[in-house]
Amino acid sequence: MTINLITFASILHKQASVRNSHEVILSELEKYFTINFIDYTEVHKLTNDDFSIVFIATGGVEKLVVQEFELLPRPIVLLADGMQNSLAASLEISSWLRSKGFKSEILHGEIPSIVQRLKILYNNFKAQRTLTGTRIGVMGTSSSWLIASNVDYLLSKRRWKVEYVDIPLERIYEKFDLITEEEVGQACADFAVKALACREATPGDLIKAMRLYRAVKIVCEEEKLDALTLSCFKLIERTGTTGCLALSLLNDEGIVAGCEGDLQSIFTLLAIKALTGKVGFMANPSMVNTRNNEIVLAHCTIGTSLTEQYIIRNHFETESGIGIQGIMPTGDVTIVKCGGECLDEYYLSSGTLTENTNYINLCRTQVRIKMNANADYFLRNPLGNHHIVVQGNHEEAINDFLLANGCKRIE
Repeated sequence: MTINLITFASILHKQASVRNSHEVILSELEKYFTINFIDYTEVHKLTNDDFSIVFIATGGVEKLVVQEFELLPRPIVLLADGMQNSLAASLEISSWLRSKGFKSEILHGEIPSIVQRLKILYNNFKAQRTLTGTRIGVMGTSSSWLIASNVDYLLSKRRWKVEYVDIPLERIYEKFDLITEEEVGQACADFAVKALACREATPGDLIKAMRLYRAVKIVCEEEKLDALTLSCFKLIERTGTTGCLALSLLNDEGIVAGCEGDLQSIFTLLAIKALTGKVGFMANPSMVNTRNNEIVLAHCTIGTSLTEQYIIRNHFETESGIGIQGIMPTGDVTIVKCGGECLDEYYLSSGTLTENTNYINLCRTQVRIKMNANADYFLRNPLGNHHIVVQGNHEEAINDFLLANGCKRIE
């Protein structure tokens, strides 16, 4: 991990004396990171791929920072150990930035705390760089019932630098019609042999669903997509199968895939993977117990990599095609949803997955989660229907990342 220190020092101090004055903090940081010193006059040489913070080495540099303000990385993080009036200068600079509507943060205090904070900031930086330029395919249109899950393409691109790409379902139909049973036979056999069981679905259902997976994947490759959301129910009318298997396999292969044309949920899945490296489970909150702070979430598809075992089923609502009943491991989880047309709101809570339920009147994969926050959020102030379950407790990291990007937490 390399940190570029954009160094501001008064002209009264020579470079050598700057290093000597801050030897304690710099030598400690160099135990954990590779440190590059960048004089503020050379900040223009840094690129968007360089992780950089501002090192306030002395007092008397306030006007210099203002002069170079436009070139400094966002958010502006100020490192100051207090020597040579550096903390006093940082306080003045931070106040000026805040008065102009910009966020800033001062790193000061005990070395272990500074090191830990730098690691978090670096992880946020990497996630943002991962998101930059990503392409989300919108295959078809959003399901008609998702009346609160729209996204403004332009504003989301400005905020997150992601691009939504509309792709007509006809593109998929063309590929689907050309794929033969023989081409997918072995893939079907491999998928079936790994399953714990096969219930309602037939071999013919599996072949058709695997053809659809191949068709969607080809379009992803042609469009160079990093993620996609699929208008699942419209596909059924034309292909006679569901997209559940396709979405499951694509998530397993690293292409983030979501259901029902839900624009907000697919961004949530993409952002969480960029930040944590984890694939999420997109699901409907189906039962809420506010007394016990428990919820049951369910959906008919899940990446098999998230499961301990899976059962091949049919799709719950239509009783057709292929659905997947995944058995997820119990333990710590995080529930998250990014919402709002500008993707500037979010819900977030950690919890414990306590049980894989098997209600006959819910979608195939079902999990019961004991929340660490009040479950009445889902009944009182929800950000739409679908929410994302991520294995492990990532609440602190996700909260820090979304706050750093100017999002508002909904509780």
